[in-house]
Amino acid sequence: MKRAGTTGSARGMALYEEEQVERIGDIEERGKILVSLMYSTQQGGLIVGIIRCVHLAAMDANGYSDPFVKLWLKPDMGKKAKHKTQIKKKTLNPEFNEEFFYDIKHSDLAKKSLDISVWDYDIGKSNDYIGGCQLGISAKGERLKHWYECLKNKDKKIERWHQLQNENHVSSD
Repeated sequence: MKRAGTTGSARGMALYEEEQVERIGDIEERGKILVSLMYSTQQGGLIVGIIRCVHLAAMDANGYSDPFVKLWLKPDMGKKAKHKTQIKKKTLNPEFNEEFFYDIKHSDLAKKSLDISVWDYDIGKSNDYIGGCQLGISAKGERLKHWYECLKNKDKKIERWHQLQNENHVSSD
């Protein structure tokens, strides 16, 4: 049974509770991220929404993290390829509700992949990598399916939960 009209902090949770967890061998549990993808024909680009994370791994001594999310559309996009969210202090279940725009032709999207990484912000030292995932044609399972659905359904926002993994990360610069 689907619940309609969820708002506020309940947004996305109904979807989260209904989706089955995709088991990925023995990869350490790092949390999940809710991402929306939409190719806008009106704006001529990809709109990526970073909605929220749940059950993030605690990186700080206080048992929490200060998470933020970085996006990198690659390859060959230069400086405009990278975006990052605000930092959410002292939480393992941050709500971001931020959208980012990539000016890109629909036909070029099939050759790109979107690298999503979640970091713990630390003052005075390098940020800790919490986990990440990559969406695109070279991805597998739900991550490939989400990308494919976005390419297929222009002007339709598609939200999906993705499991974070603690591998293949890029530096936090």
